[in-house]
Amino acid sequence: MRFLKTLFWIVVAVLVTLFAVRNWRDVTIELWGNLQADVKIPVLLAIVFVLTFVPTVLTYRARLWRLQNRLSVPQRQPAAAPETDPQQAQ
Repeated sequence: MRFLKTLFWIVVAVLVTLFAVRNWRDVTIELWGNLQADVKIPVLLAIVFVLTFVPTVLTYRARLWRLQNRLSVPQRQPAAAPETDPQQAQ
């Protein structure tokens, strides 16, 4: 199974590389005002990927951290000593 996962990621990497090589062209992006930027298409796609991937990862990590904290609260509280009936102790 691990071999198939590795093979899948190798195929994806090769396809992304071929796409980047074949589309190495400038794209003009109009920013605010009269400001324009010339960016290569693969670089633009990488920037968009990072801008969409980072918030997703941060949200996932925050939820995981919150869940771990919620689960560890009972472990941090000392265990309550069992109550003994004073009449039985005699």
